[in-house]
Amino acid sequence: MISSKIYIVEGMTCKNCKMHVENGIKTIHGVEEVNADHITGRVLVKGESILDEKIRTAVENAGYRFKGPESGTSPGSEIWLS
Repeated sequence: MISSKIYIVEGMTCKNCKMHVENGIKTIHGVEEVNADHITGRVLVKGESILDEKIRTAVENAGYRFKGPESGTSPGSEIWLS
């Protein structure tokens, strides 16, 4: 089942940072889509069986600070990424 989750990542300051975070997360098995916003520090991840710890590792390996999943994320909240 495909699900989506928004994570908070600190340290992204430009579009190049956005690309590094997205590319790192895309390497995780089960990830279908990643969309980072360097202005808000929010990263939408869609896929199957995605573990927060794997997202943390990918973000930290890309050189950024993983703050965890955004609390209170509700369906449709990814509109900010459109």
